[in-house]
Amino acid sequence: MEYMTENELKQVTIDYYVNLQRIKKAETGTNPELDYQLKVVKNKLSSLGIPTEDYEL
Repeated sequence: MEYMTENELKQVTIDYYVNLQRIKKAETGTNPELDYQLKVVKNKLSSLGIPTEDYEL
């Protein structure tokens, strides 16, 4: 079984957060699930010591 390094985990989480932001920007209506997913990933990034302000669109 392979494990991700901490740097790989950080990069995957950043990529996921940025992709969710792109979806949010393109969204014309409200999407509570998308808002929730953004909040969860933002908290994960924070727990990894990554400031999300650096990745805001």
